[in-house]
Amino acid sequence: MIAIGSDHGGVALKDTIKEYFDENGGILNGECSSGVLVCGTGIGMSIAANKIDGIRAAHVTDVFSAKMAKEHNDAQIICLGERITGPGLALEIVKAYFDSKHLGGRHSRRVEKIMALEKKQ
Repeated sequence: MIAIGSDHGGVALKDTIKEYFDENGGILNGECSSGVLVCGTGIGMSIAANKIDGIRAAHVTDVFSAKMAKEHNDAQIICLGERITGPGLALEIVKAYFDSKHLGGRHSRRVEKIMALEKKQ
């Protein structure tokens, strides 16, 4: 299942993304395995989401970064900014992220190191 959320600064873009998923599948009942968060810039949402243990949220502004967020860093959440990313590009970013898969291997070791930082706190 895919979670989608926003604050007041990201409602319109969130609704555009939700409509995309409604038309193309992706929103189911159950626990969420990944998601999209939207605020004015995407920065606040990424900071807040990364405060939650076990979450890897990436603020992305382009298609390549969206792919790398998943492939190299196994990010479960991407954060977008309605005031800096138009709806057309946002949908390309979302598609690129959800079409990507974590590559594992050496990238898994990096993710393990990132997650180990939480345990030290």
